[in-house]
Amino acid sequence: MSPARRARFLVHPDKPSLADAVAARLLTALIDVQAEREIAEIALTGGSMGAATVAAVGRAPARSCVDWSRVRVWWGDERYLPTGHPDRNDTQADDAGLLALGLDPALVHRVAGPDRVDSVEQSAADYADQIRGAGGGAFDVVMLGMGPDAHVASLFPHHPAQRTTGAITVAVHDSPKLPPDRVSLTFEALERSRQVWFLVAGPDKAEAVAAAQAPDADRWDVPAVGVHGMDATLWLIDLAAAARLPGGTPGPDAPA
Repeated sequence: MSPARRARFLVHPDKPSLADAVAARLLTALIDVQAEREIAEIALTGGSMGAATVAAVGRAPARSCVDWSRVRVWWGDERYLPTGHPDRNDTQADDAGLLALGLDPALVHRVAGPDRVDSVEQSAADYADQIRGAGGGAFDVVMLGMGPDAHVASLFPHHPAQRTTGAITVAVHDSPKLPPDRVSLTFEALERSRQVWFLVAGPDKAEAVAAAQAPDADRWDVPAVGVHGMDATLWLIDLAAAARLPGGTPGPDAPA
């Protein structure tokens, strides 16, 4: 297994400390990228962990060291809901303070909802066009949450959206988690990320974390095993999420 496909584990005491640690790591990553390139590309995750991370970035003193006007923001997936709906990932990020960071609105790429396009398929196509127009989706950091069923983005166990190939995005129907219609990056798109960070907290995720580390795990059953960063794969988790790992908390170079 190549070093980039071996996961590093960093375990924190609880969800608040995890959010603060992820924020500090993200700020450092953005500073490093901006020292080399004009635009840093990140993809955010939704859910409570995603919102907690955005809030932690907003209160971190080092946030002023980042030129936020040179940060391009994407989402790994989005619920096909109208603009501003409280269940949308981008709405939750906005409410947590995303726009207060000083981002250029033209570099914040949102997935169109039913108030803007006529179908999930059109939304997915438009999002893919945005990614291609920005250089094709070589993300510097992709942050992914993980569900208790080990789904990532909107790629669920045993769901046909997993089988999409040759595409950046996929329209997801009949999601086992409401709402049923979503737009997601594909495995192929996620795997073009330089760094992939799994942000996982809570006892309800412990079984899924353990399943994702099983040597014989398959992404059809455990979608989280289908994503690795080209340069690094990090599992940033809290103690509760690490509780079911065999043999205790893994070392920094444990395979994933």
